[in-house]
Amino acid sequence: MFTEPAMADANWDDLQLFFQVAERGGLSAAAAGTGLSAATIGRRMLALERTLGRSLFIRSQQGYRLAHDGEILLERGRVMRQAADGIADWHRHAFALPLVSIAAEPGLAPFVAENIAAIRSASDSFRLCVKTADADLDMTFRGADVAVLGVEPVSGNLAKRRSVIERYAVYRASALAEDPDLPWISVGTESARSAADRYVFENHESQILTWTGDARLVETLVQAGAGRGVLPVFSGDANPALKREGETLAALDHPLWIVANDDDRRRPEVRLVIDRVAELLASHSARFLG
Repeated sequence: MFTEPAMADANWDDLQLFFQVAERGGLSAAAAGTGLSAATIGRRMLALERTLGRSLFIRSQQGYRLAHDGEILLERGRVMRQAADGIADWHRHAFALPLVSIAAEPGLAPFVAENIAAIRSASDSFRLCVKTADADLDMTFRGADVAVLGVEPVSGNLAKRRSVIERYAVYRASALAEDPDLPWISVGTESARSAADRYVFENHESQILTWTGDARLVETLVQAGAGRGVLPVFSGDANPALKREGETLAALDHPLWIVANDDDRRRPEVRLVIDRVAELLASHSARFLG
């Protein structure tokens, strides 16, 4: 059986005011500490007693003295206040600085992490979260504050900035001799997101002996000697354990896009990160071109 509550919940502001009266010893002292009039405080204490259904004070010409229930409330209130103060301290320390999250294509995320010092300096008053732009990243719904993407988003309330051109080439392990029959490594069709991911199974399907569901593993598999594979030149050329075969695959050239939610890009720290990411990519444009 349901029953109606005996009383309404006490207002936290009124409880705070109760602490002032109880700890300072009366209305006049509480008024001096809060800036409220003694009459206002008196009315609110009377209302608090009615809300709680208990007598909190013994009133006399000498002032306000705590009744038995008032002493119990003060003791329990101190515990509540300590908990509230602890939560406030936790919140203040954890969220003292704004957070900017930056997501990058799987192959680019390590590059962003390696160059973190170019994106945030020790004097910047924001925190940074670096993550991978997985297939389910939705910038419209703020999957990240800033993203570096290989495919231009075509919908959503997004601000986009075109950046450097990214190129691709075929690589094999440096330790392997040139072999026209060397098998191919491919990203699985269920995981392919870009033209580069699809290139091998669209052009060399019968020669594929190794697949992976994670494009980031192609470089590791090529380096291990499992076969040849397509990699972005910015990472393939920089790996001494790999050797490029032939020229870049011009059909796979594409720009990188720096993307942000159009509303969030006006936040000073987000705008700063966008500018610095643009500068970082531009400074490495030759590496992305190969």
